[in-house]
Amino acid sequence: MYICILRKKRKIKRHTLKTLATLMLCLCLPCIALAQDEAEEAAEEEIADGIREAVDTIDTRDKFTKIVLYNDFSWEYYSLGRPVLDSVDFDDHWNTEKIHAYKELSLSEIPNEVDILLVDSLHAFVPPIVGKVRSRYSFRRTRPHRGTDIPLAVGTPVRAAFDGKVRIAEFSRRTGGYGNLIVLRHANGLETYYGHLSKHNVHPDEVVKAGEIIGYGGNTGRSTGPHLHFEARYMGQAFDPERIIDFENGTLRDTVFTVKKHYFSIYSHYGQTEEESIAASQRMTHTIRSGDTLGGLAAKYGTTVSNICKLNNISRSTTLRIGRRLIVR
Repeated sequence: MYICILRKKRKIKRHTLKTLATLMLCLCLPCIALAQDEAEEAAEEEIADGIREAVDTIDTRDKFTKIVLYNDFSWEYYSLGRPVLDSVDFDDHWNTEKIHAYKELSLSEIPNEVDILLVDSLHAFVPPIVGKVRSRYSFRRTRPHRGTDIPLAVGTPVRAAFDGKVRIAEFSRRTGGYGNLIVLRHANGLETYYGHLSKHNVHPDEVVKAGEIIGYGGNTGRSTGPHLHFEARYMGQAFDPERIIDFENGTLRDTVFTVKKHYFSIYSHYGQTEEESIAASQRMTHTIRSGDTLGGLAAKYGTTVSNICKLNNISRSTTLRIGRRLIVR
C-alpha cells in the first residue's frame, strides 16, 4: 500500500511539472516571437537605410579566401591576399626532402654582391619571435653555429618572417641537430630555417603569409634548452641573420639588404665594418690534431703565438683539445 502511494505521488509530480513547463512555454512564446519581430524589423530598417554590415565569415578550402555573410542575407567571397611568389628562379633547386637544397651549387657560381628587397607594398615582414639573442652566428666549440638562438617557452607561436612557401617540414629523426625543422623559401631569394620546434603547423608546398603561425617553439634536436634556432640563407649559403633582423626589437634593419660573398664566412658577422668582415672571411683555420702545440702552429703558418691567442681569445696555457678549430691567421 505504501509503495503504491509513493508511485501515485511521483506520477502527480511528473504531471504537474509537465503542466508547468507547458504553461511557461505558452507564456514565453509571445515574448520570443516579439523579440524576433523586433530584430527582423531592425534589420529591415537597416537594410532600408542602406546599412549593409558583415555579420559572419565562413572558411573555404583556400585559407586565403573567406565567405562573408551580410545582414541583408547576401554573401560574397573575400580575398585575404595570396602571397605573390612569381620570381623567375623561385623553383630552382626546389626539394622537399633534402634540408640543404643547394649543396651542388658552388660558391663561385654566386655573385659577389646581390641586392635583396626584403619588404615592399606586396610583401611584409613579421618577426618570427621577439627576444634577446642567446647565441649568435659564430664558430662555437668544435663546429660552426650558422644561425641565431632566441630563448622561448615551449609552445610559443613561431611565425613566418616573410611571405613564402614551405620547402621542408620535417621531424627530428631526419634533421640531425635541427630537431623539428621548417624551411621556408621566399620570393626575395632568401630561405629561412626554424629549428628545435615542438610542433609543425604547416606542410611542404604550402604557401604562407608573413606573420602566419608555422609552428611552436620547443627543445627538440641538439638543444640545451627551449629556443628558436633561426637561419637566413641565400642560395644555400648561410649568413648572420642579425644583419637583417633586430630580434630584440622585432624589426628589420633596412628594407633592402645587400648580401656579399664574404658574409658567408662563419667569422663574418653583424657589427663588423666592411674591412673587418673581409679580413674575417679570409681567415685561415687549423683543426687540432694529436701532438699540436701553439708554438708549432705559429711556425707552420708564419705567425706568432700571441697572435693565435688573440684571434681565439685563449691564453698560452690553454689546453688544445683534439678536434677544436683555431684561427691561425
